[in-house]
This record gives sequence, structure tokens and C-alpha cells, in this order.
Amino acid sequence: MQHATQHRIVVLGAGYAGAVAAGRLARRLRRADAAITLVNAEPHFVERVRMHQLAAGQDVEPRPLAEMFAGTGVDLRIATVTGVDVDRRTVAVTDQDGAGELAYDTLVYALGSAWNHQDVPGVVEHAHEIAGRAGALRLRARLAALEAGRSVVVVGGGLTGLEAASEIAEARPDLDVTLTAGGGLGDWLSPRGRRHLRKVFTDLGITVRENATVTSVGADRVVTADGTSVPADVTVWTTGFAVDPMTKATTLDVTDSGRIVVDATMRSVSHPDVYAVGDAALAAGPGGKPLRMSCASGVPSAWQAADAVAARLTGRKLPEVTPRYFNQCISLGRRQGLIQYVTADDRAVSAALTGRLAAVYKELVCRSAAWGVANPTLGVPSRRRPVAPRSPEPAPAV
Repeated sequence: MQHATQHRIVVLGAGYAGAVAAGRLARRLRRADAAITLVNAEPHFVERVRMHQLAAGQDVEPRPLAEMFAGTGVDLRIATVTGVDVDRRTVAVTDQDGAGELAYDTLVYALGSAWNHQDVPGVVEHAHEIAGRAGALRLRARLAALEAGRSVVVVGGGLTGLEAASEIAEARPDLDVTLTAGGGLGDWLSPRGRRHLRKVFTDLGITVRENATVTSVGADRVVTADGTSVPADVTVWTTGFAVDPMTKATTLDVTDSGRIVVDATMRSVSHPDVYAVGDAALAAGPGGKPLRMSCASGVPSAWQAADAVAARLTGRKLPEVTPRYFNQCISLGRRQGLIQYVTADDRAVSAALTGRLAAVYKELVCRSAAWGVANPTLGVPSRRRPVAPRSPEPAPAV
């Protein structure tokens, strides 16, 4: 039951960033002082980093959000967010009972991202995506129905594309798997990383088309910029992510792509009662370089935002930690992996871990991330303090 004096915190989205933020806030703040509501469209937590496994036919353990947040004090609301009014401080939602509205004092926007079809002709009609559970399950069913010898084309040479192509090729060696990349295969990796990647792809029988930008997708083929037609009974589109355009309908300061511009504490530069974390935020990392859309960015940004919200409400010192990178973890099927070590601003260094040990490392990282979400109030030192009375703050100058 919410008390009149409670500070109302609404967290939108229960992916890695949103779920971690809600759990950390519950650990930092007293229930008598803060009412935390977590809104998510699905009743289960989705491990996006495992969607390529789900699509390839493997079982991914369901994680009910109600169980994960039981006893934490976080109020879980299963609903779809249909609008945000940052001037009235309200969120419009729709659930099984119909349309409703949530009022907030502090909003944490963590709705994440979906696949980016980039307006390429035929992608929406003919391609599959693995940015979410529903898309991964559709691809899973389609792959299961494919006869031996059929062709699968994975479009996109980033981390998601590499993982999807290798997972499908390993699970279905009877299929003809091709990866098309706009640049060179793993061209951002170290020489050691690139060599290992090529070896694994060769061993798995994956055909690689480098410097081949796909300009259209048909029911049975993709066409590249040079006019080459590549047979594709199934096309998997993995060319990046896009945030929900809903942010553009608000008065928030956002980029052309809709990402919310935030300061070092993940606070909106235009609305001090709004924080953004994960893929929805444009946040600066070391050297001012924007953090990339990833779990590796989302979780640290959630820590930063939750600690900043708690600090401002309780009068504690603001966090001064800049999120940074340590490595890029790539699964290449169940038996091979690649851990590319990077600088703080995500540039590859010469060191890389490869092979079976790298696959085990990647699996441990995935399990650790899921454990952190499934145990949202554990592992964080409890430093709860009463919420300090404060006046509404003016928006910072942009």
C-alpha cells in the first residue's frame, strides 16, 4: 500500500537495465519512503543474449518476474507502455483490464530497443529477427521446418550476427548458412580474434560475404549493393537495434534516433525527474565516446542511475564512476567462443581468449548477468537512509 509521503518511482521496462535498476533502488531506499513500480509488457524476464540459442532450438529457462521480485517491495505491473507525458509526470499503460495511467515523481526509462530494419525493402515482410523472445520463437519454428540443404542468410556482421550464424550452423550442419557483412569479418577485432573467428566459421562451413551491404530482401533471396542475388530460404536480420519512437513524442531532449540524452548520472539533461538507462539512453563513456547498445552498457548504466536517484533522495554523495568496458564476449556455438579484451572505450587490444575456455567464460558471463537480475536486492550493500525533504529542482541548462 502506497503512503501519501512516499516518493513514487516508476521504472519502465524489465530487461537487464530496468530490472537491475528497480532491484538496486529497492535495496538503496526504505519502503516507507519510496514506492517502486516496475512496468513490463511480458511476465517473464527475457535473456536477450540467449535469443540466438532459443532460435537454434535450445531451451532457455523461463524466469518469471513475479518470482524474481517477490519480497523486494517492488510492485510489478504487467502492462504495455503506450505513452509518456514528462510534463505531467504520467505514463499511459494498457493491460488486461484496459487503459490506465501511472503518476510518478521519478521516472527510470528502460524500454530498451527492438530490431532495426533500416527501412530496407522487404525486411519487414520477409526477414526474421532475434531482438526479442517472440521473434526468436518464430525463427525457431521456421528453422525446424527447413529441410536439409536449404539456405539461411544472416545479415549483419556485428556480435549478434556472428553469434546467430555460428549457433545455427552448429545446430543444423545440414543447412547452407551464409553471413553477409557490410565490412570485413570481425574487422574491429584484434588479429588473433579475427584469425580465430575465421577458423571457427570455416570449421562450421559458414560462407562469408564481406563488404556486401544488403539492399533488399525477398521471399527466397537477398540482394546486395553490387546486384548479387544470394539464395535465402530464411533471412535473419541482425544489423543493429533501434529504440522505440515514443521518446520523440515527448518533450525530452533526444537524438535523431530517439535515444534520451543524459548526463553522467543517467539523468535527462532536459527533465531532472527522468533517468534513462540501457539502449534507450545516449550516455557518454570514457573519453566522451557514447556507450554502445549492449548488456555490457545497460547494467552499469542501471547501477549508475539507481545510485544517483537514491543519493539525491537521501542526501548522499553522487556516484562518480564512469561506465567502462573490459571485453567483448562472443559465443560461437556451444563449443567455441571468443573473448576480445578491449580498452575502457571499447577498442580491441592484442589479447584475446579463444576456444573452449572462451565458450565457458561467455556462459559464465551470461549466467552471472541473469543471476544479477534474478536476485535484484542481493550483492548490493544495504545503505538505506530516510528520504531527505527537497524542493522541486529546475531543469538544468542544456
